[in-house]
Amino acid sequence: MPDKLITMSRAESPAQVSPRRPVMLAIAGDSAAGKTTLTAGLVEALGPERVTGVCVDDYHRYDREERRSLPFTPLHPDCNYIEIMEQHLRQLATGQPILKPVYDHATGTFGRPQLIEPTEFIIVEGLLPLHTKLARACFDVSVYLDPAEATRREWKIRRDCRKRGYTPEQVLAELDRRARESAEFIRPQRAHADIVVQFAPLDGAAEDDPLSAIVLLRPTIPHPDLSAVLTDDTRRALHLKLMRDEDGKPVDALHIHGHAPRELSGDVERLIWDSLGVDRELPETLGMIEPGVRTEPLALSVLIVLYHMLAARTANSRRADG
Repeated sequence: MPDKLITMSRAESPAQVSPRRPVMLAIAGDSAAGKTTLTAGLVEALGPERVTGVCVDDYHRYDREERRSLPFTPLHPDCNYIEIMEQHLRQLATGQPILKPVYDHATGTFGRPQLIEPTEFIIVEGLLPLHTKLARACFDVSVYLDPAEATRREWKIRRDCRKRGYTPEQVLAELDRRARESAEFIRPQRAHADIVVQFAPLDGAAEDDPLSAIVLLRPTIPHPDLSAVLTDDTRRALHLKLMRDEDGKPVDALHIHGHAPRELSGDVERLIWDSLGVDRELPETLGMIEPGVRTEPLALSVLIVLYHMLAARTANSRRADG
């Protein structure tokens, strides 16, 4: 076997330069938590030519019809090819291409595998990207989306009925069926995320009031200096305070107010955007959840995550250069 390994090593071109490692971002969360929406905002901000998107829900073992007779749901690791997911994440993290499976959520069937070639940034979103220690080690930055449960259920009913052909009764039944596995396998990933984003209505808010957000900034990675943004003038849009997380540990909590005037939120967004050094204009679609529907907490959450992606790119470049 040693001779075989040496032969394989020699077969690789010695002059080949290793590709520069891309920035790896994980966005984990339960179904309809907003993962795809956050990803779309980041892609729009950075430019699609710079971003590779990977959905780890493509690693399902069974199609929708096969799952009808199984004792578990797609949230269970046994319903997914976790080992292949880990292998592919390792390849992407070192700049190598993969042949990714494709699961069609609209039909519940599998399509033709897709060749994925890494770009400058790779966004990996789905149900279980932070499930294993090996998978977590592949990421520079990790985010867990944790909307209020009532809000998530509302989002899931709306999405699955509009885009996946379900009735509200079917969606609610599936939510109930998934509840135990969500608690056992999805929610524990929250503890491993660098950033937790919680969308929810303010206490006492009217039904049609816009959602606000709390962005928990854990001390696992360096976070931006927001002192230039967090002033008395901008307090109606956002403020920062120290609080206790679910595990009792202190964490910085950035409160983003959905009811803040658009002009004020826009000024804050431009201040953060200008500090990022991105060579493009602030996207007009930032914070859009659908055509004509905009949420300022989403826009500001995108900018906070974007800061960390760009900071990781700078750190990777420094390591590569010496």
